[in-house]
Amino acid sequence: MRIAVVSRIYRPEPAAASLFLGAVVDALLAEGHEVDVLTATPPPGMQPQSRGERVRTRPVLRDKSGYVRGYAGYMSFDIPLAFRLLVLPKPHVVLVEPPPTTGAVVRMVCALRRIPYVYDAADIWSDAAQLEEVPGWVIRALRAVERFALRGASHIVTVSEGVVRRVRELGAKRAVTVTGFGADVDEFPVAVREREPVFVYAGSYSPYHGADIFIDGFARFLDTHPGHRLRFIGNGVERPKLQARAHELGITDSVDYIDPVPPSELVPHLASAAASLASIKPDTVYEYSYASKAFSSLNVGCPVLFTGPGPTIDLLEHANEHVRAGEACAYDANAVAAAMAQLVDDPASAAEREALGHWAAEHHSLQSVARYVADVVIATGGR
Repeated sequence: MRIAVVSRIYRPEPAAASLFLGAVVDALLAEGHEVDVLTATPPPGMQPQSRGERVRTRPVLRDKSGYVRGYAGYMSFDIPLAFRLLVLPKPHVVLVEPPPTTGAVVRMVCALRRIPYVYDAADIWSDAAQLEEVPGWVIRALRAVERFALRGASHIVTVSEGVVRRVRELGAKRAVTVTGFGADVDEFPVAVREREPVFVYAGSYSPYHGADIFIDGFARFLDTHPGHRLRFIGNGVERPKLQARAHELGITDSVDYIDPVPPSELVPHLASAAASLASIKPDTVYEYSYASKAFSSLNVGCPVLFTGPGPTIDLLEHANEHVRAGEACAYDANAVAAAMAQLVDDPASAAEREALGHWAAEHHSLQSVARYVADVVIATGGR
């Protein structure tokens, strides 16, 4: 079977979507299928990577951090995509990754060429947009585009029942499969190093994450545990807000900000950290989401401190029945400080961290999720 994967981001660019799609492609190749990946040219210093798939790239507009983000960036990928997909040797099925504008282009071209497509609705973009400072008409337009992309899909894959509910509310009536979520065990292997007095927040920090709660909590934690550091590795529109809050609380010298790094460089940070940090801001339309960064941390063997609502709480509570996975607490600075103190005062041993990594790899590997998604793509193309 010939299968096309469409995404503005792909390996080796460090991002959850890149790892996920790469794993799905690997699963498709292992089944003997041909795969074409229509994606963007990687950032400077990176080269396209292929493990048997045909990676077809094209230059796009990137922001100052090197990320394809914002309407100009999306359009620089989506407009040429229409022509690229039209002239591509006809695939049996297409797997498309958001944003919704990309999904809309795929729907129109696939309708013309009579090709079914699978839409990866890992989250709902028009929900996330409500947390940004954008005009209401922009959100309404994005909602309409997202409905259009979802309703045309032959099959939708997503990570949780919470997203399924939102997909149904947006009018999608076709089959939806919950695949769960996981981390790539090859990219995030079990790794244990000598513990350092550092908390690591690895990944994006957008308004719905509410990562500034860690600045407030860490400032209170430092009152009783001086000498520790808070390290943000990743990018997001919230960085100026985090920096301003750290300055206001007088802890600027204890907080680091590092641009995104590939998994091979991130693993050592997680392997030596006291814990990794993840959050979902309460009272937003995104309360149904997983804090996906928790999975890579668990796979490495690094305990997670999660604050906020959502299914990540259940993930950690279930994991703690078997291994020492970390702490889930209320979205409150005092609660965060107390959880940090608990993780530092009673740290997991090297053996316990290793056991955590092995447990996570067995129960929450990206490879198992990718095989599930690949099966959906193959079945959709077969029909």
